[in-house]
Amino acid sequence: MPETTTEVRADIEQTRERMSGAIAELERKVDVTQRVKDHPWAAVLVAFGAGVALSASKADMKAAQVTSHATRETGSKLGGALDGVVAALIAGVAEAFHSRIDGMVADVVTTIKGDSSGRSTGQSDRRPEPPIRAD
Repeated sequence: MPETTTEVRADIEQTRERMSGAIAELERKVDVTQRVKDHPWAAVLVAFGAGVALSASKADMKAAQVTSHATRETGSKLGGALDGVVAALIAGVAEAFHSRIDGMVADVVTTIKGDSSGRSTGQSDRRPEPPIRAD
């Protein structure tokens, strides 16, 4: 049975209206705020029942244990990594400090040796010996 374009468009329009009505009905049924306004005592009872059920399930205790365990593992892994970084940083700073001090001591030794040989310029014919370190 061949349909005309007008009949097809009218059928599509009717289908859209039915779908719009069905969607509006679903939205009204799912609207929790309106349901609570319509039935406040039922909403209070449902909330109370959900609270009792959750407290009886000990889900909060299980979640706390899992969180504590995960935090402990992460903390130890992160602590180990940070310990390595801090150790490397301190070693680098100590090495730079020792190098700087050794350079200053070498300058002082060169200056002293230069003054004792009668030269006022602080220059010597031979290279200064590196100082003995206590570490």
